[in-house]
Amino acid sequence: MTPIPGIKKAIVAVAGAGTRFLPATKTMPKEMLPIVDKPIIQLVVEELVEAGIQDIILVTKWDKKALEDHFDHNWALSNELREAGKLAQLEEVTRISEMANFVYVRQKGPYGNGTPVLSAASLVYNEPFIYVWGDDLVRSEVSFTKQMIEDYQRHGHLMIGVQKVEREMVNRYGIVKLRPGSSEIEKIVEKPSIEEAPSQLADFGRMILNQDIVDILREIPLGKDNELWIVDAIRQYVERGGIFLAREVDNGEWLTTGDPLNYLKAVIKYALDREDIGRDLKTFLKNSVC
Repeated sequence: MTPIPGIKKAIVAVAGAGTRFLPATKTMPKEMLPIVDKPIIQLVVEELVEAGIQDIILVTKWDKKALEDHFDHNWALSNELREAGKLAQLEEVTRISEMANFVYVRQKGPYGNGTPVLSAASLVYNEPFIYVWGDDLVRSEVSFTKQMIEDYQRHGHLMIGVQKVEREMVNRYGIVKLRPGSSEIEKIVEKPSIEEAPSQLADFGRMILNQDIVDILREIPLGKDNELWIVDAIRQYVERGGIFLAREVDNGEWLTTGDPLNYLKAVIKYALDREDIGRDLKTFLKNSVC
């Protein structure tokens, strides 16, 4: 039996403009918006590192310098913290730059969430990799990426994270229909109408992909709204006989931060988990309910 290759690389899509958060994102990447005291992108990276990912390829664009600087050494800040005796903070900011090997690639190509994969394809040639959207969080007891990789090591099938959403929200996401009695994807559609949605299972930004998906992305035409969609490549893969699985989160939940309301919900949930502020925040919220 041929051994299943390990996964040590991740592509992270962070080239979005963040227009829903203007003017806050006029000069700051949306992935740098804080979840209490950590930017969104750091939580994403920590999930990947917990899963054993060593090389993190961030697909960016011209205005993402703050994001790149966040994962670099800041010698001036380190010296200030050292001289002030703030050793805990020094350790934390040093750890950020040493969590993984960070590679930055500028996105080029058509609009769409399939484009970041093609932009970084040469760095993951002929090997399985994790593909992540930089504004999607998964709050779980065990890294969701780790859950996925452990499954992959058992069966070797590609997969995507899914979570049930309200019926009126299906037109915002890729929606998955499963084969009866299994987790295999039978059908996947990008942002269907509410009436035509095959289920309420929405996909989100956690995937295990490989060279087959990259090759399909290179050949398929642009899809909905004239964009290149990863969902279209997955559908082609399934139609050609490939097995592609849908994976729900064990002991956790997907939290999108792509719009102000869901971002605030994510901040509150992460804050309530904190030992230092959770109890006081809970009291505040109870007293503030109208």
